Amino acid sequence: MARITASVYTSHVPAIGAALDLGKTTEPYWQPLFKGYEFSKQWMKDNQPDVVFLVYNDHATAFSLDFIPTFAIGTAAEYQPADEGWGPRPVPKVVGHPDLASHIAQSVIQQDFDLTIVNKMDVDHGLTVPLSLMCGQQDPVKGAWPCPVIPFAVNVVQYPVPSGQRCYNLGKAIRKAVESYDEDLNVHIWGTGGMSHQLQGPRAGLINKDFDNRFLDLLEKDPAAAAAIPHINYVREAGSEGIELVMWLIARGAMADAAGGPAPKVAHRFYHVPASNTAVGHLILENN
Repeated sequence: MARITASVYTSHVPAIGAALDLGKTTEPYWQPLFKGYEFSKQWMKDNQPDVVFLVYNDHATAFSLDFIPTFAIGTAAEYQPADEGWGPRPVPKVVGHPDLASHIAQSVIQQDFDLTIVNKMDVDHGLTVPLSLMCGQQDPVKGAWPCPVIPFAVNVVQYPVPSGQRCYNLGKAIRKAVESYDEDLNVHIWGTGGMSHQLQGPRAGLINKDFDNRFLDLLEKDPAAAAAIPHINYVREAGSEGIELVMWLIARGAMADAAGGPAPKVAHRFYHVPASNTAVGHLILENN
């Protein structure tokens, strides 16, 4: 059967993609951030999955404010980098895994979670920046990402957004779905977005290091408590865009201990501020 062997958590700041694409990674401002992902790129080579299930939020590229699904799973064979207003990122297309994606959709919907099935969409920085951070820069024409990717978009753009508890429970359902797939596949699940940040209003530029690190602590040791954090706490303590952290709970719910198994091993943890106007958090957990 297929199995989830690890979960990866990372911010997906658009300015990180620009720094990568413009060759600014060694500049004094950016160097400390990218140094924190050097371990991760080697870890990814040493623990290469067959498929990555990547949880992210679309930033009004695949979905406009006219149509916003709460949970949307990509079932296409491939996805092009989105043009977010300044041209697509110079990265390869994303190759999907339609068979596994369709199986997960079937299983999760039968577990009473409503998903939107997406057979065609472009993917923005929310998905491509984590791939670049974990896999390194790839030639947009001749290069390729190291494995297929299943995009899973979550609405954290317009309220109402899903609760942390619902996201955590959805992760449990995704784990069951993966393990019922009748092929020997090594699957990673990634939760992306966050950490604390606010992009507008009087608190624009807010970063809360204490909240971010408490959240990382809970994610490691007490994910059920992290899942119980109410929306208003994210808004008050982590800023209006801090709500993106509920997407990390989908990945955390898919780990073995959420279903009564052993606690995961922490392979890597990293935190850095600032990157643009955002705190950057990163964590890799391995199932034992």
